[in-house]
Amino acid sequence: MPEQKVCVAFLSNHNTKDDATMTFRGRPYFVPRHSISVLADCETVVFGTQHVNAQHNQRTFHFADQTAQNNVWEMFDGENVPKYKQAKIRLRKAGDLYNLTKDKTDYVWYTSSFKLEADDMPIRSDIKTVLEVNSHGHASVAFVNNKFVGCGHGTKMNKAFTLEKPMDLKKGVNHVAVLASSMGMTDSGAYMEHRLAGVDRVQITGLNAGTLDLTNNGWGHIVGLVGERKQIYTDKGMGSVTWKPAMNDRPLTWYKRHFDMPSGEDPVVLDMSTMGKGMMFVNGQGIGRYWISYKHALGRPSQQLYHVPRSFLRQKDNMLVLFEEEFGRPDAIMILTVKRDNICTFISERNPAHIMSWERKDSQITAKANADDLRARAALACPPKKLIQQVVFASYGNPAGICGNYTVGSCHTPRAKEVVEKACLGKRVCTLPVAADVYGGDANCSGTTATLAVQAKCSKRSPSAAQ
Repeated sequence: MPEQKVCVAFLSNHNTKDDATMTFRGRPYFVPRHSISVLADCETVVFGTQHVNAQHNQRTFHFADQTAQNNVWEMFDGENVPKYKQAKIRLRKAGDLYNLTKDKTDYVWYTSSFKLEADDMPIRSDIKTVLEVNSHGHASVAFVNNKFVGCGHGTKMNKAFTLEKPMDLKKGVNHVAVLASSMGMTDSGAYMEHRLAGVDRVQITGLNAGTLDLTNNGWGHIVGLVGERKQIYTDKGMGSVTWKPAMNDRPLTWYKRHFDMPSGEDPVVLDMSTMGKGMMFVNGQGIGRYWISYKHALGRPSQQLYHVPRSFLRQKDNMLVLFEEEFGRPDAIMILTVKRDNICTFISERNPAHIMSWERKDSQITAKANADDLRARAALACPPKKLIQQVVFASYGNPAGICGNYTVGSCHTPRAKEVVEKACLGKRVCTLPVAADVYGGDANCSGTTATLAVQAKCSKRSPSAAQ
């Protein structure tokens, strides 16, 4: 910014394994692996993405006893698979999902019918007909003659996919229906107007007469779900349909139960690990989509815990409603509370001072008048109404690990825990210097990273202690 005489530099190290020392304007700068350092005046490092001074928390999850009462689930399975004649929107080819939904719903039914003669059917009993649905994205559930065939989905990098599943056909008229869904609207990138979702091409292979292409067969479209239109996830709308005792592993099924709010003030989450894919509502408020059946490279879902804001909850008789697209066991869903009572810090002497310690004067970065010490400091703070009651781990030198699983290194100083306990026990907030002499560390120890790692436990002060 030459007109204002302001200079800002960003030093980036893309190497994911090795730290580096870079020379910029004749001065050396240490840049940790896989990080960016910010020089607010092209000289002074005020922030580094690998050297963040913020506290870390380890979450622990606790079953809420109040929610176990009346754990009775009911279901509405009236999302009937439609036929072509029931659709009011009819096109020669399957239409674009985004254009059909107008951002009012995630779901569109695509349905078509076709007739087979006896000589069209496979002659050999070991040959199965296969439904192939090419989709622009993002996911779909397919049915043939009102029977579930299978599910499919794309990926983050490639939204398009092909659902390819064996099925049974019959002589005469057959019906294909695909419930396509999106995971939201495209919000960035080039040529957004050309990005599509929903069904593209549909074929049936394995017939005696060869491949049957249904792409231009004529398709009916039904936008949204019955449960959405009737708003059965609300107190007012839930009475507009008939609910019955729930059964597990039913595709296209709405489930509901009631529960009381967990005691205390800790955050509330739903453990949805026994479900497949769908969306959730609490007291009529949407709390988002869930997708447990989509596993990442390690064979686990990217998310299985979903936050329920306490502002959505009542003291008694809260209503949880789910729409499950695939399969799931709602009776195994757990309502948990989350504690962040394990607090940690992992900070090196190389960390820059807190970013609020600096100010800009005449295009130069200088320390604020009240910034008495620009050395890195570790800060620990318990949640409101709680105090630091135990120091679980403390080490200075070259500790390693993550919050909840720290280990000492070869340059460990046994005195570190004693120093931290003296500074922090019984306090809600404490600040710790990061310096070898404070903890009796050896600055010349081979392999030292001059790092302080601390894990502390917060809890409410017991009545006896208060006296």
